[in-house]
Amino acid sequence: MEHPTLFEPGEPVLERVREICARFPEAVEVESWGRPTFRAGKKIFVVAGAMMDRPLSIVFKPDPEERPALLELPGVFVPPYFGPSGWLAIDVGDDADTDWAFVAELVDTSYRQVALKRQRVALDAQAGDARDAGDARDAKAEQHERGERSARPAVSSGTGGTSRSRAR
Repeated sequence: MEHPTLFEPGEPVLERVREICARFPEAVEVESWGRPTFRAGKKIFVVAGAMMDRPLSIVFKPDPEERPALLELPGVFVPPYFGPSGWLAIDVGDDADTDWAFVAELVDTSYRQVALKRQRVALDAQAGDARDAGDARDAKAEQHERGERSARPAVSSGTGGTSRSRAR
């Protein structure tokens, strides 16, 4: 027996969840049980739609230490099937009540719980690149506000400086 499809094509909440999940290295979307699942390789890190009567929700794997505190929050609940293994679910919607930054943090934690080491390394590198780009933008904006000319970027030939691989 085939599971009924939980979401209509173009559902705005699902599109938002897809946006968040697509940012993770090697993340893929696979439909299972009539709902989209998001996986790090073969391992699920998010299921869209915890149950038929609560479709606007996601199932995620929390950090075990954070689980008790998360259960105290409104909209967080233990989902059927996944709950006994420590997973939680949270209601999400396209209204102003959904804190999408918080949802993204939950998805990040869930991804890290199931991802392979190489996937976590890639995620950390991706976060570092974004942080470095943000720092550079912030510094350039501060310079502009002070009316300073931006310094010419340093060009490295690759031969200067010190290297850890160099013989001592």
